[in-house]
Amino acid sequence: MAEESFVGDLPVKRPREDEENGAFNATEAMETETNSSEYISSVIPGWFSEISPMWPGEAHSLKVEKILFQGKSDYQNVMVFQSSTYGKVLVLDGVIQLTERDECAYQEMITHLPLCSIVNPKKVLVIGGGDGGVLREVARHSSVEQIDICEIDKMVVDVSKEFFPEVAVGYEDPRVTLHVGDGVAFLKAVTEGTYDAVIVDSSDPIGPAQELFREALF
Repeated sequence: MAEESFVGDLPVKRPREDEENGAFNATEAMETETNSSEYISSVIPGWFSEISPMWPGEAHSLKVEKILFQGKSDYQNVMVFQSSTYGKVLVLDGVIQLTERDECAYQEMITHLPLCSIVNPKKVLVIGGGDGGVLREVARHSSVEQIDICEIDKMVVDVSKEFFPEVAVGYEDPRVTLHVGDGVAFLKAVTEGTYDAVIVDSSDPIGPAQELFREALF
């Protein structure tokens, strides 16, 4: 099993169960998510619609079968819902992070392109990527001896392990050590040249991920 180090435990808010059928009220839950984030502004009953100022004139909508989880960490709103066509979906602050149906395309590209350009990489750092998908792909490289991941939001890790076990399976690799904290601060604290590769798997440059897009990081 992977090792873990913690800056501090973050509370995990479990979804409230409906007394009659044990299911979340999808419309109610999505409206709460909408009102709490300026980056999603369109929800109709039974549908989740992502509208971001980063993509003017566009919207991405998925039909919702059931809300599986909704909580608020110290950093962002976290939601998981079962969609009709893309399986389970992870949403952070109103922005879709991954879906069961197509997550592999992103995880594979962000991981294998850099690692295949390095001869026998041994030490790899992942900043962000709390869902564990990048860890899963890094672990496929037999030359890698050490995999560190620094994720600021422990709730994302816990939720991913529970609802996306096939993605979060990377945490089970014994080469993996989880560090819960700020990725920028973590990278500043390590000696230059410690890692053969640093993969930044962040959300959009909004909220807690903003620092990962500033020139100082690079």
